[in-house]
Amino acid sequence: MNFTRWSARLPGTQRRAAARTDRGSVPAARGEYDQRPERPSDAPDLAVRADAPALEQFSVRELLGRLPALVALVHGPEHRIAYVNDAYAAAFGPRPAGAPAAEACPELAELGLLPLMDQVLRSGKPRTVKSRRIQGGGSYTVTCLPAGAPDPAAGHDGAGSGHGSGVLVFAADVTDHAEAAERLRASERRHRETAVTLQRSLLPQELEQPDDLRIAAEYRPGGTDAAVGGDWYDVITLGAGRTALVIGDVMGRGVRAAAVMGQLRTAVRAYARLDLPPHEVLQLLDGLAAEIDPSQIATCVYAVHDPNEGRLVYASAGHLPILVRDADGMVHRAEEPTGPPLGTGGWLHTSGTVPLTPGSVAVLYTDGLVERRGEDIDEGLAALERALAGATGAPQVVCDRLIRSLGVTAEHDDDVAVLVLQHPTRTGADAELFHNAALELLGGVEAAPRARAFASGVLASWRFPNELRDLGVLAASELVANSLLHGTPPMRLRLRRTDRRLIIEVTDGDDHLPRRRRAETEDEAGRGISIVATIASSWGSRRTPGGGKAVWCEFALPD
Repeated sequence: MNFTRWSARLPGTQRRAAARTDRGSVPAARGEYDQRPERPSDAPDLAVRADAPALEQFSVRELLGRLPALVALVHGPEHRIAYVNDAYAAAFGPRPAGAPAAEACPELAELGLLPLMDQVLRSGKPRTVKSRRIQGGGSYTVTCLPAGAPDPAAGHDGAGSGHGSGVLVFAADVTDHAEAAERLRASERRHRETAVTLQRSLLPQELEQPDDLRIAAEYRPGGTDAAVGGDWYDVITLGAGRTALVIGDVMGRGVRAAAVMGQLRTAVRAYARLDLPPHEVLQLLDGLAAEIDPSQIATCVYAVHDPNEGRLVYASAGHLPILVRDADGMVHRAEEPTGPPLGTGGWLHTSGTVPLTPGSVAVLYTDGLVERRGEDIDEGLAALERALAGATGAPQVVCDRLIRSLGVTAEHDDDVAVLVLQHPTRTGADAELFHNAALELLGGVEAAPRARAFASGVLASWRFPNELRDLGVLAASELVANSLLHGTPPMRLRLRRTDRRLIIEVTDGDDHLPRRRRAETEDEAGRGISIVATIASSWGSRRTPGGGKAVWCEFALPD
């Protein structure tokens, strides 16, 4: 095989040879080129020396043989071996000349190069594959170049296809780079797994299930190419049948965002125990977020459900709107009010309301559910509204259907958190387990005996055991006496039973919250709250939105 003739068909050599031929074929015009512009004295002399050797004078076999890269030359449609260099023979052993590559070079088949070589032979264009690995060997980046040999029967250089065409296979060993890349990918996988584990450990392991709502939630981390974010949700029982629901999203990725999320979630639970209005909770969180990490901001929605009011009272810090589907199937957005994200400071948050009547379903979610690259977020919100309008069934079923309808898969580019709450319509025997009764406390101290008689009659009609009924009457009497002594009108006694507890609540117009204190032996007063705290399962107090306060206690019903 004449390697000098083969080298003339390598890319670039024909153009350079043609350029030299063109320069030598126009002697008549040489005088024009002799009139060169003057150049600075320090400019290098770019003139081609007459004694410089031409490319054809070099031994291609010697050049290819010394290359550290693997080189093989094949020819014809069967890719018969014409040549392999020393590096190729050292890596895979010598190869017999004239043998088909499919039989003599199994490594080419393992690298998936035989179809690629067919493409190069047909198209006459080079092809490259990167970082292909051989079992038990290294990794190679391979370039296949068209290489034409002269056709003796044609009497010229034989460019084109046919038995005179070949492929030059040039393989660079990139094993070190491939191993480094694999170590980096493994490190990223471990980092992601750590972030996912941290994220999941900071989310509720089991959702609290209030008496009046059915709740389900789902968290989906982003795909392997997406770092874990700071999405979170929570359900917090406040007492007296009221429930706080929260969902948020820390801007950022990885362990750092998850750690900030964990601190915010813990703070939300602590502030929720104060039973503050939603906007006051966000106001406290806003200042805390700036203290935790000034470079991080977060969006959040904090909502409170009170079964006596049939609505959600909520506040939003830069978060997407709550969606509510009513019993008729209409979907509404809780648009206002929305303040800036947490951590920005300088904003007074306000609370809004949205109806949540029996038969309604509300959805709280993070932006990963509705936000898509190249699309307006309003399109995602509209798609979520359509999906919610047709999603029926238990909250977990609704949750799964929304995620599926919005196209969230294992390779989604962002993490997603969804919280679905359902206010069920109760009928039949189930409805008999839920009752409400209320009495306006009028007339000053003489309201106390009326309150005791009212509580006794209601609890008897609800068929509670005698012991529970007596404890309930005692608790109602103490709470009413405390309100009559320290509160101001209007005053109200409310009794409520669910399938799991008895709730007694007294409201009045004074906003000073009672505290449990130790009464001395000689004290004639100050024992009412202590008595209630002793006999009840739990008790608490809160300020009401219109001014005043509510003091409540709960008794767990026997199984």
